Amino acid sequence: MRLLITGGAGFIGSAVVRLAVARGHEVINLDALTYAACLENVASVADSPRYTFVHADIRDRSAMARVFADHMPDVVLHLAAESHVDRSIDGPGTFVETNITGTYNLLEAARGYWQAQGRPEAFRFQHVSTDEVYGSLPADPSVKFTEDTPYDPRSPYSASKAASDHLVRAWHETYGLPILITNCSNNYGPFHFPEKLIPVIILNALAGKPLPIYGDGSNVRDWLYVEDHAEALLTVLERGAPGRSYNIGGENELSNLELVHRLCAVLDEQAPRDDGQSYAAQISFVADRPGHDARYAIDPARIRREMGWRPSVTVDEGLQRTVRWYLENEPWWQALLAREGVGKRLGTG
Repeated sequence: MRLLITGGAGFIGSAVVRLAVARGHEVINLDALTYAACLENVASVADSPRYTFVHADIRDRSAMARVFADHMPDVVLHLAAESHVDRSIDGPGTFVETNITGTYNLLEAARGYWQAQGRPEAFRFQHVSTDEVYGSLPADPSVKFTEDTPYDPRSPYSASKAASDHLVRAWHETYGLPILITNCSNNYGPFHFPEKLIPVIILNALAGKPLPIYGDGSNVRDWLYVEDHAEALLTVLERGAPGRSYNIGGENELSNLELVHRLCAVLDEQAPRDDGQSYAAQISFVADRPGHDARYAIDPARIRREMGWRPSVTVDEGLQRTVRWYLENEPWWQALLAREGVGKRLGTG
């Protein structure tokens, strides 16, 4: 297939780009190269004849139409988005412009192209979203998000993603555009931009800085290794039913405090402190995020039942791999530490 992947220089998008090229697909990587993007993420495939990079912004509607006309993709994997909840609290306008208006621009460009091509049945517009659109769950472990859970977004970020999900569904119901929607749990792994929880903990630990945990650390998340997510996205693209949504979870629920303790144990093993103490001694509790959702947990039964997909990486194995990757790739993350907002507490309201 010829895949148009938006946001392919970002964390999740680059994992999809690398996997798709490795599988023999042609990839057009469309990215605006905003603060969280990094072309080093796709350096391993940049010289492949199956890879093309296009520097463009989904907020530019005419540019989107040109991309479809010039590259004639078979399918679209839409990952381009503003994604950091704390930044959405400080500056929600950018999230509205990119996640909502940008998705609208892409949908209209895709619809025009699809119709001009004679509405091919094999065309797909796959929209990659988040479990945060569903809101917050109670502590009861038997209660999880399903594809039928009502939307209840609580942050500017999740509200903008919920809106984009609704737009994608509307373009299917109104215009017949063959769409797919996936909602995933928290991703982690190599190339994770150093403002999210896991890379912040790793890099602060190595620098001897406090390890900040919001509130009391009781907030629960389901952790999905990014390469498992990339595998799931291509599986849905190839086998998903048009108009259907699929929840992609890691089946690895942990409280933030438990996650940080496990990370510290991995760091103690792979990069011990000079004084012999555990990195857990650096844990520091800080003021909670405004409106911090208590718990996210995905029931991935639909994708498991219909496609046989399950995550292959346990959270303990994934944390081992992730810490090792950061220890071995210091030039990558050092270059990003000077970018705007990195290393600062954002989103305090």
